[in-house]
Amino acid sequence: MNQKTFEKLQYPELIAKVKPYCMSKLGQQYLEQLLPATDPVTVQRRLDETSNAKAILTTPQKVPALIATDVAAIVEMLTDGYILKPEELTKISIFLKDVRIIQNFMMAQQYIAPILADYAADLQPFRTIETEIERVIKNKRIEDDASKALQQTRQQIKATTQKIKERLRQFLASKQQRNYIQEFVITLKHDHYTIPIKASYKHQVAGEVIALSSKGQTAFMSPSSIQKLSDVLIDLKATESAIEYQILATLSGLVAEKIAPMTVNVQLIGQYDLIFAKAKYSQAIDGIAPKLNTQGQIRLVDCRHPLLTGTVVPLKFEIGQTYRSLMITGPNAGGKTIVLKTVGLVTLATMAGLHIAAAAGTEIAIFEQIFVDLGDNQSLENALSTFSAHMQNLSQILQTAQSKTLLLFDEIGSGTEPNEGAALAIALLEAFYQKGCTTVATTHYGEIKRFSETHPGFINAAMQFDNQTLQPKYQLLIGQAGDSNALWIARRMKIPEAIITKAAAYMTQGMTESH
Repeated sequence: MNQKTFEKLQYPELIAKVKPYCMSKLGQQYLEQLLPATDPVTVQRRLDETSNAKAILTTPQKVPALIATDVAAIVEMLTDGYILKPEELTKISIFLKDVRIIQNFMMAQQYIAPILADYAADLQPFRTIETEIERVIKNKRIEDDASKALQQTRQQIKATTQKIKERLRQFLASKQQRNYIQEFVITLKHDHYTIPIKASYKHQVAGEVIALSSKGQTAFMSPSSIQKLSDVLIDLKATESAIEYQILATLSGLVAEKIAPMTVNVQLIGQYDLIFAKAKYSQAIDGIAPKLNTQGQIRLVDCRHPLLTGTVVPLKFEIGQTYRSLMITGPNAGGKTIVLKTVGLVTLATMAGLHIAAAAGTEIAIFEQIFVDLGDNQSLENALSTFSAHMQNLSQILQTAQSKTLLLFDEIGSGTEPNEGAALAIALLEAFYQKGCTTVATTHYGEIKRFSETHPGFINAAMQFDNQTLQPKYQLLIGQAGDSNALWIARRMKIPEAIITKAAAYMTQGMTESH
């Protein structure tokens, strides 16, 4: 697969359509990294995963939340020896609880979702770590009784703080200090308990200036009467911080010891989120898991393009059993290009494990390569003409295409003199056929239609057209050769009949013979 194929067939737009169904950033990240697989076993398993999840969604049960985003970043930090904060450890605890819930839920789905139930066996909840974090931390704060040393230290901090406040209240009640005080309150500045003193009197009060107000009119002072107690409080808080750090380090160590299985937990929950997002998308489009094959056979039954909205004419399409090259003809704006894009995108979607909007009986081939040549590839940078750009693309495709390759060509050979363009297109189509490729191409060239009628392994198809309304019906008729309806349209537009008759003669007899 190559990026050009994904872009031309709008695979990124399809992924963007599934993205809102993810519950976590990790699930979205896995979705963005999701590429079509070329291994049949992998593709089948991906489809089965989606089907399993969809089966669960159809039950009355509520699927547990599948959010592992924040925890993914936290677990990654642990690999660098990071000591987790209380709120980060709380997220780990909540995540481990969710892992338990999800594991129990998924293992109970053995009969309707055996693959997803099997994955749950690889989850490891670590109930001991979950319980220990819950015991030690509540509301993003380490509990007093997390350790005896912490409990004693906090009791001493509380007692010392009360003594400081009592002495400050005495200071506020002192008649000697009354004229110096700006405001009769106790304030905390830079972890120091202070009294607001009028700045002009700060030298009359014994103590230390901790801070000044923004206008400089107030000095927040720690009176000398509490100096020793303040020093004791600072030491106690330093001890408290050291104990808290040790507690957090111990808890972080408990999690870090399980870093490998914790990483597996995170990845599995992210994968569950991705799988259920695909299942929700399938529900939204009423999707199915198509049958798979590796023989290049595609059979679409009432299939809808994944990105088209509104009223869409379902596509019936088949290739790969009795013919490997399908030439689609018909008028402009008749839906030929949409057929190519539908075939290509539903194939990519299937190989990515996404269900597609189609009816029962639909079958998708797994290809090792998909190449497209759609639209105008003109490169102004390289001063290439449209035709040259197409030829350059086809040349590159020709070098790598092989038997398990799907080719989608829009208006092959166009952009140059019609006879030469048709001849070149036929030669290329024949070369791709000899390589064993599966090819779907659109064309206006009568020469290609006639070649397809007589060459084994080729078949024509026409986009149905309503000759009365001059409107396309967007239905593919395999086995019929369509035309551009130019003469019919000209007649409806009141072009004189003599001119139309002459044009018809040119078409059937050749330009020279009709003169």
